[in-house]
Amino acid sequence: MHISRPAPDIAELTDAIAIPGLGFLPVNAYVVFAQEPVLIDTGLRASSPDFLDELWSLVEPDDLRWVYLTHPDHTGSVFEILATAQDALLVTTRPGLGLLSLEHRVPRERVFVLNPGERLDVGDRRLMAFRPPLRDNPATTGLIDELTGACFGSDCFGAPMTSGDLVQSEDVAAVPDDDRVAGERLWTAADTPRPADMDRDAYLSGLAWLRDVDPPVVLGSHLTPAHFRVEAVFDTLADARDAPSHMGRDELIFRQMLAGMEPTRI
Repeated sequence: MHISRPAPDIAELTDAIAIPGLGFLPVNAYVVFAQEPVLIDTGLRASSPDFLDELWSLVEPDDLRWVYLTHPDHTGSVFEILATAQDALLVTTRPGLGLLSLEHRVPRERVFVLNPGERLDVGDRRLMAFRPPLRDNPATTGLIDELTGACFGSDCFGAPMTSGDLVQSEDVAAVPDDDRVAGERLWTAADTPRPADMDRDAYLSGLAWLRDVDPPVVLGSHLTPAHFRVEAVFDTLADARDAPSHMGRDELIFRQMLAGMEPTRI
């Protein structure tokens, strides 16, 4: 687990999964040190003990007020966190709550529903939920911190890294451009169902809206922070819709991948 400070009032908890043949996929969660502290996503299930140790070193359980899930499968330590931080509310979309409730009992009094276009007041700022132009699930949302401008992009922004060291980079500018572009295109093809089937104009319109927000930093769930390559990251996404579909591995390679998909110690 690697801890960094990618923006004012924001800590990043970074883990990684080594995926044979693809590279090292960052898995990020964030703490926003607002007047009412916010946790965005909850790490890998397999790394839960380490994640919780690092989380509670950053924020006291009694102080945590909001646990925001950008995506229904970013739930690694969510229930342990809610059990420990008794005053925290789980923030998700209505579809996200429905999906989560299929496997877990989620007390309604511990949930705050926030749909795209709505804002969460966390005391000294508001966080606006938006629907990312690329997503693999209808319940996925991103967040804009209206005080700092930081964009939390969920799965929209991702790329396997060629080494575990690059996962810990302070900025995606440390990644060679060819590797970053290839990684973003691979991630788009693998994570987004049939991106080439999306309406081009609607996709580019959604991307243009996000670009016009002009975030000073893009914080993706599966990408190193982007301060100095924000425009380049957006440019790659504009073309990523045309990336070839990613075919899954065959059974033998899949089994090898599963055997290797333990969190990488970083």
